[in-house]
Amino acid sequence: MDLSRAEQFFRNRQPHLMDTAKDCAILVPLVRGGEGLSLLYEVRSHTMRRQPGEICFPGGRMEGAESPEECALRETWEELAIPAGDVQVLGPLDFIAHRAGRAVYPILGLVEGEALEHMSLNPGEVAETFLVPLARLWEQAPKEYSYPLVPQPGEDFPYEEIGIPRDYAWVRGRETVPVYFWEDRVIWGLTGRITRNLIRLLRELEQKQEKD
Repeated sequence: MDLSRAEQFFRNRQPHLMDTAKDCAILVPLVRGGEGLSLLYEVRSHTMRRQPGEICFPGGRMEGAESPEECALRETWEELAIPAGDVQVLGPLDFIAHRAGRAVYPILGLVEGEALEHMSLNPGEVAETFLVPLARLWEQAPKEYSYPLVPQPGEDFPYEEIGIPRDYAWVRGRETVPVYFWEDRVIWGLTGRITRNLIRLLRELEQKQEKD
């Protein structure tokens, strides 16, 4: 192995989340209107194979050499017909290492309210959209529920070869599910986690501004 080329390779590559099967990107659309800022949510089409009728943000699987930002903008165009030129990308939020073996990269984007007047939903993916005032999400802490993540190796796991007992004390995990209730909508799961993360970051920003 040429160590000089190896050094150049590792210094120049962008690290990814280890062992992920696929990477996804999501646009978190912050809409500016006459009554202030709101978040735009989608309701997934009821004909979709996975998670029909659930609430989400526009997004999907990254293709080829796409960056998270490029993917989020492309998916927003494909799902809502909001062109990339109508989205001011503010930056990335914290990414999620999902237990299903994928990394999810949320991108925060500012959309002017006028852009929604020309929005056209892709019926194969989106049943409807709705807005939630950011102020309401700021005021309303989500209800949080949790459940354990317990490792369960199969019968063929090589305990003896590794040298550990069959009652080995595997480290357990725990998943927290934030749930927001807005009128007749329930925002939860990954969408709830991304919403909660955004509010936390905005609070952090406010605290820094107060100190300055």
